[in-house]
Amino acid sequence: MTVTLGVHASNPSLYYLARLPYLEEELAPLGESGAFHHYTDGTRTGELLADGTIDFGGTGSTPPITAQAAGHDLVYAVVSAPRPDHGALLVLDAGPVRTVTDLKGGTVVLGVGSWQTHLLAKALDAQGLSYGEDVTPARPAAGEDQARRLREGEIAGWIAQGAELAAACRSGEFRELIRTGDVITDRSVFFTRRDFATGRPEVVAAIATALRRADAWVAAHPAEAAAIAAGELGGMSADWRTALAALPWQLEPATAEFVAEQQEAADIFHRVGFIDRVVTVADAHLSALEAPVAAALGKDS
Repeated sequence: MTVTLGVHASNPSLYYLARLPYLEEELAPLGESGAFHHYTDGTRTGELLADGTIDFGGTGSTPPITAQAAGHDLVYAVVSAPRPDHGALLVLDAGPVRTVTDLKGGTVVLGVGSWQTHLLAKALDAQGLSYGEDVTPARPAAGEDQARRLREGEIAGWIAQGAELAAACRSGEFRELIRTGDVITDRSVFFTRRDFATGRPEVVAAIATALRRADAWVAAHPAEAAAIAAGELGGMSADWRTALAALPWQLEPATAEFVAEQQEAADIFHRVGFIDRVVTVADAHLSALEAPVAAALGKDS
């Protein structure tokens, strides 16, 4: 049987795994083969799992919560270590925004529905402000130059990540108003359907091993990994190398501690109306997966 993993550029572990032989190597002893389904919008991961297009996917912290809110029966499988330097909310260094409360009434450009929603919503909530009411979240349009818009005062803030963040910081024009690690753990999150997790835990463990190996390859070959991203996604290799060096390249089982982090986010999302119903994150936690995944990652269960 073929096991299909979803791949999009916003999930670095899956992005590189799709370019390496490790998935096939780990699945072959189980009599399985691997395939990759490429798509551009990570917020679609839940629906792609639900309709059977993919068997396993990965995103930031927000999409699995919105998937649960949409009624999809998913299970968390693996998470990354915290990524404190993965992204930041940038403001113009010489501009009027000096604190989070100064964002009130302004527009912040971000990947709506991604981990960036979690970052902005929690940062605002801590100051008694509401995502979507006190601050207007806006999706970036294709071809828009967010650095220019920020420079010219069209927007109050911009949440950037990866090579874009490295390039913006290198310019010296912008300041990190909110560093990701100051607000959220910002883990990379991998999840699957419940029937897949309960029926084929050994396959989930094999995927975890393949992801671990891909992460180790990137950590050991930063220049080559950066060149791949620059060639396919654009930007400068040096900026990609800076971005990749900021990631932990370390995976962990999904534990009760992680569930608590996600529950906090889900509660904020419901309070501000980003999701329309209460979500119990623990429903997506399958404790029986922790031991096989921990073994696959070389960690104590």
